[in-house]
Amino acid sequence: MKINQKKALRVSGKPAKSLNNVLGQSEQVKDLVEECAEELSSVNTAIKRELAEQDPLPGVAGALEQSMAIEGKVLDASDTLAVVNQELVHEVRERQVLENQLAAAKAQEVSARQAAFHDALTGLPNRVLFNDRLEHGLAQAQRHGWALAVMFVDLNDFKIINDTHGHAVGDEVLRMISARLKDNTRDDDTVSRHGGDEFLYLLMEVKDEGDVGRIAQKLVTAIQTPCALSIGPLTINASIGISIFPRDGATAEALLATADKAMYQAKREKLGYAFAS
Repeated sequence: MKINQKKALRVSGKPAKSLNNVLGQSEQVKDLVEECAEELSSVNTAIKRELAEQDPLPGVAGALEQSMAIEGKVLDASDTLAVVNQELVHEVRERQVLENQLAAAKAQEVSARQAAFHDALTGLPNRVLFNDRLEHGLAQAQRHGWALAVMFVDLNDFKIINDTHGHAVGDEVLRMISARLKDNTRDDDTVSRHGGDEFLYLLMEVKDEGDVGRIAQKLVTAIQTPCALSIGPLTINASIGISIFPRDGATAEALLATADKAMYQAKREKLGYAFAS
């Protein structure tokens, strides 16, 4: 009996890693079994023809019966494989539905997490996520003896922009300023939208107050770059208040309060930025 060697090679080898692969292999086995059944049937038919035309040799009739019995078993195996393959097809479809549902649930979970911890307008971390990172930062700073800084950033005269040009333009400004703040954030630091036109900036592992001042000035300069808006270019100025742990406060609330107070000092004195102490 001739067996297709290529098909035999395709169904051998490593176990399938997915139901689709299993189904594909099972279909190949079914094809191979059907091919074997057809070849057995052809051989048996030829033997019957020879037996009808001449006296059979001893044992040939018995061998033919055995061969025909094997042919029947192969056909039964082919039918069984067909049923198994149909069940596999159903299983694959159910698995695909479950996988699609799982992917949709994961996407929904990611979206919900994004909405819970990020500002919808700017995509920046919101107040909840900032407070969590600040608390974590304080724990790290206390453990390792680090200093850290909190900056309170306020856009000057932002209400005038909203009143004069409308909230759509105001939203343009907020998105643009948010992108600039994010572009000037170190990997370990966090910038967030506190609300309205206010932003918070957390600097981890501060080594020198002069470095903090240079970062603050860099932010002021970045914000002052004219914004290319739908109404034309517009220049925005900012006031930044800075508090440093542990000098200006030992808790998140104290650091935010002193940074807020320093921001109002910077705004009154038109300093750009001011330290709490």
